[in-house]
Amino acid sequence: MHVTLRDQVRPEDVELVRQIVASTGFFSPSEVEVAVELVQECLARGPGSGYFFIFAESAGRLVGYACYGPIACTVGSYDLYWIAVHQAHQGHGLGRRLLEEAEQRMARAGGRRVYVETSGRPLYEPTREFYRRCGYSVEAVLADFYAPGDPKVVYCKILHPPTNAGG
Repeated sequence: MHVTLRDQVRPEDVELVRQIVASTGFFSPSEVEVAVELVQECLARGPGSGYFFIFAESAGRLVGYACYGPIACTVGSYDLYWIAVHQAHQGHGLGRRLLEEAEQRMARAGGRRVYVETSGRPLYEPTREFYRRCGYSVEAVLADFYAPGDPKVVYCKILHPPTNAGG
């Protein structure tokens, strides 16, 4: 699958992000709306929103995206807020490509660490395994965070400064 990446947020991305996140089957309608709100906030405020996006397109269609941003009151810490690939396009390495691109952009911006939060429910085991395979380690588990029996698992990865290939 040939994929191109872009970082410019477009008005049509609001509905397309809604479709992608909903297609995964992992998120409640209110969680889908949170994903959409970040796109709307970025459209309204641009870089001042603190939300940065990478969109993956294949054959002219949006098939996945990542959203990240610096964590306020920290030096070089970033959150990966969302990473989602449309259900029909999963299993082709697109999630890893989006994650690696986001990590590179965070590192170029002075990022030292990236944090990711996800659910500890069994449904999310493939998500947690994805982060482990990509070099993330568990930093914290907050019991009953989202709901009774649904802990928040916080992962972290240390970012490495970009190398200067030009010498």
